[in-house]
Amino acid sequence: MKKMTLMQHFSEMRRRILWVALIFAISFVCGWYVAPMMQKFLTAPLLSVWGDGALIYTGLTDGLMIQFSLATMFALIVVGPAVLWHVWAFVAPGLRQNERNVIFPMLIMSPVLFLLGVAFAFYFLFPIVFKFFVELNQTAPVPAVLLPAARGYLTFAIGLLKVFGVAFQLPLVLVLLNRVGVLERGRVIKMRRYAIVFIVIGAAVLTPPDVVSQVLLALPMWALFEISILFMRCD
Repeated sequence: MKKMTLMQHFSEMRRRILWVALIFAISFVCGWYVAPMMQKFLTAPLLSVWGDGALIYTGLTDGLMIQFSLATMFALIVVGPAVLWHVWAFVAPGLRQNERNVIFPMLIMSPVLFLLGVAFAFYFLFPIVFKFFVELNQTAPVPAVLLPAARGYLTFAIGLLKVFGVAFQLPLVLVLLNRVGVLERGRVIKMRRYAIVFIVIGAAVLTPPDVVSQVLLALPMWALFEISILFMRCD
């Protein structure tokens, strides 16, 4: 393979950054038109357990800001795989074959695990958590009307989706540290009890202050921790 000069490397990096920026811009424009459908989709888990419920807009700019935020999120979702591909295409020529065999599958699995975490939160966690919150507010000891703000709800829901998407990256981190020789499989097994404690603490910190969501994050993270051990190399 022909070696590239430093200026050629910078030129290739610039070209790839421009491609990513172009994909982001096009995706943002598309996301602007997709945003209303995204808002309806993200609100569905709440309304499914709260049939007569309604969200409110508390300011004149709420609609615009929600549209902008969802369009940006759509663009980031679309551009994410493109970024991973361009990063891989840029660094792969300089890697050894054994390094490629480790990194490439992880680049493939990272978005897959992120989507699995998002799907788990959306389809399994949201109905349980939202039903808990709605029933808790409806049984308040004082007269109360539940009218959550649309922006507040979307911020809360998207934040939870991000937390679960990132949390599901745990196996990749552990396996990568194992493959580069930083983390031994036997040591991980011996430290299992402490890892479980850290998982529980992490779930309590990252999720809302209710036991249901904390348990529903801690359990899959524990399962992913155990699965990651299976893919680690023996000492």
